Parts: sequence; structure tokens; C-alpha cells
Amino acid sequence: MPSESYHPASVPSSASVPSSDSGPAGEKQVVTACLMIIGNEILSGRTKDANLAFLGEQLNEIGVRLMEARVVPDIEAVIVDTLNEVRQRFDYVFTTGGIGPTHDDITSACVAKAFGVEWSLHPEAHALLKAHYAEGDLNEARLRMAHTPEGASLIENPISKAPGFRMGNVFVMAGIPRVMQAMFESLKSNLSGGAPVRSVTLAVALPEGAIAKGLGEAQDRFPGVEMGSYPYRNGDRFGVRLVLRSTDEADLEAAVEAVAGKVRDLGDEPVREP
Repeated sequence: MPSESYHPASVPSSASVPSSDSGPAGEKQVVTACLMIIGNEILSGRTKDANLAFLGEQLNEIGVRLMEARVVPDIEAVIVDTLNEVRQRFDYVFTTGGIGPTHDDITSACVAKAFGVEWSLHPEAHALLKAHYAEGDLNEARLRMAHTPEGASLIENPISKAPGFRMGNVFVMAGIPRVMQAMFESLKSNLSGGAPVRSVTLAVALPEGAIAKGLGEAQDRFPGVEMGSYPYRNGDRFGVRLVLRSTDEADLEAAVEAVAGKVRDLGDEPVREP
């Protein structure tokens, strides 16, 4: 693993957007994030999460490193304790799930409890739902989706109108992938990242054990470049894909050449994939 240092901020409830300015000794500060996936249906296996990969890719593009993902049940104490932990450790926290109209959709109220504020009807969210539902259809259950922690700002939902919201450095979104993705597009412009992480993939027709020593030596030489090997099989062909990632383009290219040299020493020609 790389030895790239990062300095996550301890962010209070009134946090502003993190800065990507240089940290100690001129190091560029890495902007970090955590995803909380909330829902018993994920943990039971009834529903397969589709939001983690999307969020990781989107954050990577703007230079935000998704450092952790937590999957937690619909239990108030677990949600509150986890949120209070991760919002202090990471620059951004994103949550998915638990903001619908049913009794087990408790994420919004839990965020209020974590921040120590009241959970109440948000006038703007109320107006959005009144405009969306026919008269008489905005029942008590649906009104739950118009409640937010006091002081929250809304995240637009162009798909089904019930908004997400932001509290400090915490962004609360729906669990349905299409809605979550639309919400993320709505909030993306509010995020501030560091240098985007570039990635290079080399396809190698060698078993993983053959390249392991050389890859480890290259990792020691380039500690700021993240390196991983991922075996693949395609019919009767097999090998590994070597993935190198870094925010420093020059360092990345030098590491790629070093790894390619290790592969050539073993009698294979690596293929750089698009």
C-alpha cells in the first residue's frame, strides 16, 4: 500500500467546504470521504448495493478519496454513533438509504440526534412535496420525507422530488440508485477536492505469484503510488491486471515504467489498457 499521507479534518457541525491547500511540509492535503450505507435490506442480502462503485468513481474524478464504506442497520444507536465517529474523521460523509416514508426510514431523525438538533418539518421540503402530490395524497407517512434536522440545507431530487439534505460535512441521500445518482449530480458542485487520482492498468499474461516480488519492489521504490494486482481469466487465457494509481502524474508514469520492466524481466510484454 502507498505511504501517501493525508490529514483529515476534524469537522464541526458548522463545517464549510474543505480546502485542498497544502498540508504540513508543503504536502498537498488529501480530501477524504466516507460512505455510510444504511439499511437492513443490504445486510440481509435482499438488496445489493449499487451506490458504492458510482460514488467512488465520481469522487475520484474531483480529487476526493473515498477511504471507507460502512454498512449499518436501521438501528438508531448504531447510526448515530457511526455518524458521529466518521464525520470527525473525514472531510465528507455521504449516507444512502433510510429517508423514505416508512417507519424504518430513520436516517433523517438519526442525523438530527447526532448533531444535537430538533427534527422538524422543513418549509421548503414541505412545499416541494405539496406541489408534487395531488391534493389529499400528501399523507402523514409522506410528510416524514419533508422533515430534516434543524439547520439542514436541501439536496435537489429531480426524480421523485423528496429531497436529501446536508448538515455540515454530511450529505444524506436516497438509497435507490437512480435517485441517489441524481441527488449526487445536484450536490457535486458544492464539493471541493484535491488533485484527481489518475489510474493506469497493465494487463500481464503471468500468474500473480510470478509478479508478486517485482511488484513489491516497485511499491517500495514508489511509495506514493498505490499498486494492486487483480487476477483475471478469459476462456483459456489467464493473467493479472496491475493497477497503479496516484495524484502525481510524473511519479505514476515512472512507476508504470518500473513495473513494466519487472514484467519484461519475466518474459512477458505488458499491455497498457485504455
